Amino acid sequence: MKRTTLLLLAFITIWTLSCDDDNQDDKYADYLVARPLTMTLEEFENSVDIIGPLPIDESGKIYAYKDYVFVNDKYKGVHVIDNSSPSSPQKISFIKIAGNVDISVKDDYLYADSLTDLMVFDISDIDNIQIVNRMRDVLRDNVVWPAADIFEYDGIDYQNEILVGWEVVSERRLIEEVQPGLFLDDLAVAESANDGTGQGGSLARFKIVDDYLYAVDSHNINVFEISDLENPKDLEDVFAGFDIETIFNRGQHLFIGSMQGMYIYDITTPATPTFVSEFRHGTACDPVVVDGDYAYVTLRGGSLCGAEESGLFIVDISEITAPTLKISYPMDEPYGLGIKDEKLFICDGSSGLKVYDKTDVEDLISLNHFKDIITFDVIPMEDHLLMVGDEVLYQYEYLQDEIRLISTLEL
Repeated sequence: MKRTTLLLLAFITIWTLSCDDDNQDDKYADYLVARPLTMTLEEFENSVDIIGPLPIDESGKIYAYKDYVFVNDKYKGVHVIDNSSPSSPQKISFIKIAGNVDISVKDDYLYADSLTDLMVFDISDIDNIQIVNRMRDVLRDNVVWPAADIFEYDGIDYQNEILVGWEVVSERRLIEEVQPGLFLDDLAVAESANDGTGQGGSLARFKIVDDYLYAVDSHNINVFEISDLENPKDLEDVFAGFDIETIFNRGQHLFIGSMQGMYIYDITTPATPTFVSEFRHGTACDPVVVDGDYAYVTLRGGSLCGAEESGLFIVDISEITAPTLKISYPMDEPYGLGIKDEKLFICDGSSGLKVYDKTDVEDLISLNHFKDIITFDVIPMEDHLLMVGDEVLYQYEYLQDEIRLISTLEL
């Protein structure tokens, strides 16, 4: 009898605890938590180096120059790839640059961000890349936020350490303990295809136009005069709004993509870009490319991007002072995009690479959909397409009404 009673009590206890666990489920949620990666100031100053090929940690943006492809390894540097044979690309070196996200190239000089510093490299001998200049604290608001829900940054010694990147992990948290103060709040960071240029993707924040380098940060267009390629002149920054993410050039205009909208600036006087107009779209992550009378904007909702829905927005810019929405198409989670003649390429994240005929922008025709890949950004070259995603470099050849894969390179 005593044994039966004890078993019954044990069963009731386990059942009660199980019920309590079930009742607790709705009090928790999964959050992406970002924690800072730091270096001492001395380590940061001495961290730049050119070394042999390394496996990539997290593929970022892509850039093409002559027979070479440069792929950013987020916050760590740039992988250099010999692409003289697109069917068989070869990794040849890695440029270590702490806090790097963007690059641009003109006449064998490579410009790269290193947090708030602008680095200049001579790449005329690709097997013997040289550091020729470091301009300190010229990219003063160069802060890149990862996709995360919570940012935790206690314990940083701001006198002796510098934030060079982020580690993002998924964690289950008690909802009531996730307060607004855990988010973006008082974070201290570091203190204050023509004319010989290469070609970047639509997610680029660096753009060279003639003798000027334009580098956007979260608020400004940073302007550098680079007629002396080794010694850029830091000119007056131009305030351009909030949550700026990308930059694209067409003729005498810069098209600035932000989480608030698309801003258009005139660079007839290149040292002082002047505001022309804007197209507002609410809150979403926003790269933009331009062809003819239309700007093609991909909007990605969710997480830091804010908006719930994602899509392709085609904006009529025939009247440059009054851009208007022509039409929009639903997408899943679009990132970069590119255009070659009448082909439109969209990196739709985990939904793959989508290729459209854009002859009639109000009736896009699907030509290809490569589904089983994760895509990030593209560069349409003259005779083939470059695409990067999920630590892989893909290359495709153009056919009349489609494209065909010619190589992949595990980065």
